Amino acid sequence: MALVAKSEGTEIKKPQRVKTPQWVSLVSGGVAGGVEAAITYPFEYSKTRVQLLDNSAIRTSNPLRLIFQVAKQEGVGALYTGCTTLIVGTTAKAAVRFVSYDTIRNSLADERGVLSPGRGMLAGMTAGAVESVLAVTPTERIKTALIDDAKGARQFKSSLHATKLLVQRHGITELYRGLVSTMMKQSATSAVRMGTYNMLKETIKAKGIKTNMFTTFGIGAVAGVVTVYATQPFDTIKTRAQGVQGAGIMEASRSVIKDYGIRGFWKGSSMRLGRLLLSGGIVFSVYEEVSAILSPGSHR
Repeated sequence: MALVAKSEGTEIKKPQRVKTPQWVSLVSGGVAGGVEAAITYPFEYSKTRVQLLDNSAIRTSNPLRLIFQVAKQEGVGALYTGCTTLIVGTTAKAAVRFVSYDTIRNSLADERGVLSPGRGMLAGMTAGAVESVLAVTPTERIKTALIDDAKGARQFKSSLHATKLLVQRHGITELYRGLVSTMMKQSATSAVRMGTYNMLKETIKAKGIKTNMFTTFGIGAVAGVVTVYATQPFDTIKTRAQGVQGAGIMEASRSVIKDYGIRGFWKGSSMRLGRLLLSGGIVFSVYEEVSAILSPGSHR
């Protein structure tokens, strides 16, 4: 309840929390997602390539070594196979994620604008489910198919060409192959990532530490590390399900165990760690800065 002080008949109320406008969340999230995807894509490429059964001459689990070898043997451009699709998808994904998260956050936060760890994870989980349906699954399907296709005799010339061929062969539902596994992965990832970020941010605020771009980058990076190891199995299953041939969740899970054993579910974690360590810092710091520019009064 807000505190009220009376002075000469005038009531002075304690300032209430200011909510972030939805359009600010949408624009800030989209910009943050696009910047993050463009900078960190080589790590995403290497992670996806390792998760797919690779019969090419390049076989290593070291992300930097794989990036170097691909650049040397196939050219630097090969590291950006499917990049356009991911940038578009990540821009849309981040925009949907942040507007969904902030909308839910505004309804779950207390009168001081504080979100409990449990509610923060719930908000993140819901946002992840929404983004998986509206943005993630189609773009991830195309990106994964392009990288899988690039290992052998290429049948796809571009993202648009891949989309056209897949729809012609199997129908529009082909773009939603792996929807369940993607939703599982995105819900878990967003719950852990947004929940961890929110918890760390509230802890820092409670200790009186002023947040800036550097502290925000650090918090986001830590949230990214936690997210990788907590949700990697979902990501591995999703990747297998969205290869060129496609697969169901059970089939994808069995293929991972057959090829690599139980530890295979964490295949590509070092590549994903490289990306999410950077992306966690980038996406949250860019989001906060753009939000502050667009709507200074609502910047948390």
